[in-house]
Amino acid sequence: MKSEKLIIGRRERADFPEIGLFQVDVKTDTGAYTSSIHVTLCEVHEWQGKEVLNVVFLDEDHPSYTGKVVRFEAFRQKKVKSSTGHEQMRYFVKLKIELLGRKIRTDFSLTKRNGMKYPILLGRKLLNKRFIVDPSLVNVSTKKTTAS
Repeated sequence: MKSEKLIIGRRERADFPEIGLFQVDVKTDTGAYTSSIHVTLCEVHEWQGKEVLNVVFLDEDHPSYTGKVVRFEAFRQKKVKSSTGHEQMRYFVKLKIELLGRKIRTDFSLTKRNGMKYPILLGRKLLNKRFIVDPSLVNVSTKKTTAS
């Protein structure tokens, strides 16, 4: 049985319980294939005889910043092309996002989004077959949560 597509706005609030982030502002980006999240630290280290990726999400200016190092044993690296055509190697990890009552595990590229208004972009891979984006709306998820 297919689940119904939910309507979301151009900006929403989402939870990332695995990394301790809640009600973080996210921007839908139908032009991006994968989702991305702002990091201040993203380094590969050896830990207990294997390579791990140490990550600090967001930055000190963000109200949800914890400074906590999150360790990922499962990660990959891939070349990503920006909308301006610039290519860069990025690390990807799978994270669970909770948005409008849906819990979705999907890939997020880790990147430095300094100076950007929204630290997290949700791309088509996450949006496709789950959500319809109405650019005239904002924070549909917050309104549904508080209205319930």
